Amino acid sequence: MVESILKSCAGLDVHKKEIKACIAHGDLDKPPQYEIKTFSTMTSGLRKLKDWLNSYNVTAVAMESTGVYWKPVFNILEDDFDVILSNPYHIKNVPGRKTDVKDSQWIAMLLRNGLVPRSFIPPREIRELRDLTRTRRKLVGNMVAEKNRIQKVLEDANIKLRSVVSKIDGVSSMRIIHALLEKDDLSREEIAEMTHGRLRSKMDLLVEALDGRVTGHHRFLLKMHLDHIEFLADQIQNLDEEIQIRMVPFHVQSSLIQTIPGISNISAASIIAEIGTDMSQFPDEAHLSSWAGICPGNNESAGVKKNSKIRKGDKFLKATLTEVAWAASRSKDSAYSAVYNNIAKRRGRKRALVALGHRILIDVYKTMKFQVPYKDVGAEVVYQRKTKNREQAMIRSLERSGYVVTKVATA
Repeated sequence: MVESILKSCAGLDVHKKEIKACIAHGDLDKPPQYEIKTFSTMTSGLRKLKDWLNSYNVTAVAMESTGVYWKPVFNILEDDFDVILSNPYHIKNVPGRKTDVKDSQWIAMLLRNGLVPRSFIPPREIRELRDLTRTRRKLVGNMVAEKNRIQKVLEDANIKLRSVVSKIDGVSSMRIIHALLEKDDLSREEIAEMTHGRLRSKMDLLVEALDGRVTGHHRFLLKMHLDHIEFLADQIQNLDEEIQIRMVPFHVQSSLIQTIPGISNISAASIIAEIGTDMSQFPDEAHLSSWAGICPGNNESAGVKKNSKIRKGDKFLKATLTEVAWAASRSKDSAYSAVYNNIAKRRGRKRALVALGHRILIDVYKTMKFQVPYKDVGAEVVYQRKTKNREQAMIRSLERSGYVVTKVATA
């Protein structure tokens, strides 16, 4: 039998326009009494909700993390109550009995008996930093989309620039695109003046690629996309400046995790914005990895292990860790590059990036928890460890088959 632990608590079923609130109160050794009421999600309605909860001496409030609608409620109630935000999957009501009133009553009953798992909610300054870093990621994605649209317009105009250059947004490429806005045909000498580096060795191919049919329609679209890219670049710059201001209180933690290969100033801010700086929120690195959705799940039945693909988790943190893993995998003679190469050979690049991201997140956890910089053991140690593990696996396999294995040192 589950014992009650809260004399007065509340469950909220939050929607866009209204909230169904249920208070469960009474002696712990008796069935609770339920008080149910509906409130508006306007600020005035939320203040009435707070006063109503205080009138029943409510100490804790639980609600589901429904989109962004929980945030205004949390902002009003967090100073007066222990507000518990929970994953809807963990407190789902019994199928066939689902109504808004019953949902709020179900949440209140679970909370009274201590059965509502608490989701991680960082402090306000971390939440504000998170808004900035996530907005920055969205704008960077918009900029990438605009560059892809430029490529689409150029292809429609028979301009095969992307077939010659490595990046459509490179310095030489952007000079050429801006020049195409002014005139139809670019001479070989004009093209040579706008290019530099290894691209000059491809001059014949570049001249051929720029022989197209650029019309007024194409120029209109190109100018619009270029202007939008310039605007997005300014907005990203403003965000970067604001993020650096917000990161001042977390300078020590940021500096520590930047000792990990692949983590830059911006990615450090993104990681701190998602997981915070207080690692006591997570019992160990395995819990953090599971919360982030960057490690394999458990799916076993009747002794049979089934598909254990990674769960959804925090998509923004996973995207950052994947980018960091890609940069770390290219760091020469590092342990991360060795880990990536070992896994990529067997499982492919995508799985290798996820596995390396998992490894990096564990090192981030240890670095911030123990306040010590990361120390790279080097690629050779990882390769030697892999060789030793392979040898031990072969020996165990032979011993299971009845052989006696004796190791003899070779000259």
